[in-house]
Amino acid sequence: MSEFIPWVKPLNRKTIETRATGWSLEYEDFPCDIDVTGPLLYTLFQENWQEIQIGHVVEGSVLELEFTQPPKICILYDGYLTVVTEAWHLHLCLESHLGGPHSKTPLELRKRRLVSRAAFYRHLNPAGKARGWGIQFWNGDSEKMMSLFLPNIFLGEEEDLLAENKPQLEKLGLYQELREIYVLGNSPIPFHKNPLKRPYLSVCRSSRCNPPRNWQPIFNALETAVKEAEIDVEVGTAGCLEVCKKGPVVFYSEDRTWYTNVTPEVAKEIVARHLVKGEKLPENLYPPLKK
Repeated sequence: MSEFIPWVKPLNRKTIETRATGWSLEYEDFPCDIDVTGPLLYTLFQENWQEIQIGHVVEGSVLELEFTQPPKICILYDGYLTVVTEAWHLHLCLESHLGGPHSKTPLELRKRRLVSRAAFYRHLNPAGKARGWGIQFWNGDSEKMMSLFLPNIFLGEEEDLLAENKPQLEKLGLYQELREIYVLGNSPIPFHKNPLKRPYLSVCRSSRCNPPRNWQPIFNALETAVKEAEIDVEVGTAGCLEVCKKGPVVFYSEDRTWYTNVTPEVAKEIVARHLVKGEKLPENLYPPLKK
């Protein structure tokens, strides 16, 4: 694993996208490697969820979603950032999506899905005055992916339009703070390591994963074993871990390891042998070791 460097090297790349209406979008690109996008998105989704909206904008269609409480899940699995709320969830490909334990995703599709460009933007009116602020992502085919809408100084708490001479300028604080870090490189990333790279154990709770099997005892055993071992590893659940009908399934993010047919006893061994001693359990590995 490469060393985490908390300083962004500015790209110094600004572009303007003009529209037939006379409005335009001013983009300021920033690096889109995982040690930049990871801390940025963690900051937005985990620490500033109440201030942002997520959406997708194309001509003739706009989707906007907002948080009503902190996300239930915010993790990185097989290249995809997954953020889950009570009502909806999102996925954004920040690293190469290999395609589960068999790495079945074709190389060209991996390249297409991956974020290949990222930029802070300002939405400018015909007079060149900013009327909107946010962050835009593009995939490997230069198609626009999701947009993040940052606080707008011209909108009130109920999304009502404020008077032109009464903007809430304090709402620009988040945009300005993040721009200093990720676009200009004037301030360091406020983490000692990538928060999306924190190791975790995940238990599949999908009904496709051997429906008669009960995942809850596995989760409880992992949680207890991690606590007793006093190691900094999060324990959670997943809707699917891409190993169906061999459950209960457990995934360890630090080295992309899948375990199948896990019992509470095996769960304890995963922690004691694999996480603590670095020794994998060959009898439960998936894919199985070749003989």
